[in-house]
Amino acid sequence: MIYLISAVLCSSAISIIMRLSSERVKARLSMLAANYFVCSLLGAGYTRFELLCPDVPGFSLTVWLGLISGVLFLGGFIFLQDNTRKNGVVLTSIFMKLGLLVPVTMSVLFFGEKPDMMQVAGFVLALVAILLINAKKDAQAKGFRAGLILLLLFGGGSDAMSKVYEYLGNEALSGQFLFYTFLTALVLCLALIMLKKERPGFADLMFGAIIGVPNFFTSKFLLASLGYLPAVVVYPSFCVATMMIVTLTGVLFFKERLSKLQWLAFVLVLVSLALLNT
Repeated sequence: MIYLISAVLCSSAISIIMRLSSERVKARLSMLAANYFVCSLLGAGYTRFELLCPDVPGFSLTVWLGLISGVLFLGGFIFLQDNTRKNGVVLTSIFMKLGLLVPVTMSVLFFGEKPDMMQVAGFVLALVAILLINAKKDAQAKGFRAGLILLLLFGGGSDAMSKVYEYLGNEALSGQFLFYTFLTALVLCLALIMLKKERPGFADLMFGAIIGVPNFFTSKFLLASLGYLPAVVVYPSFCVATMMIVTLTGVLFFKERLSKLQWLAFVLVLVSLALLNT
């Protein structure tokens, strides 16, 4: 459980730092590249810079899973930005959080996990809480957009890769998996920066580097938690607990206001966490 709690705290720190940097960061891709650079360095350090291990069983699989994970990581961010611009913050936020359906469904269908009735009830309440916490009276509903489904699939898919690696990969190479994940995302991000000719500023690189630390440890702790807890508990708990901390921080420190439905969602969050961890 300590790994899951640590993952939640690190993930919450990412959102809070991004909230603090929102008015200072102009070059978003450059910030992301600095973040992935720091993550890659931490991943390399975690392996003691033993990045090429051809004689270790499962090394080739580790590299391939890392490459796939890196593509999903960056793809999720690109679709997040694109959908925010086209479909608004509310719909985008909902579909991003509903991405937890991907790893949970995959764990049940392919990895043999069988949640009990209490956990199923907790999962359903978690989905309801996600919808309520994003409810706003002034939000204008928009039609179906394929980009929202792609956001759900890429965002949820990047989270699901932790479970895929925990199930298929060599635990001794988990550091290499994280390294190749972030290195792939870094290389692709740098290619996009060159393509768009984005020019980073000091604030972009500074906040990106700061975000890189909790970002790396979020992935590390989430991967570790899957070794002790079932995915049907880890992913919904991780999602709703992070959402709760970030939203409370917004209310207490950034003076954001919640509707009655959103406060109701907090009650559902607490109940769902209790059910998921029974």
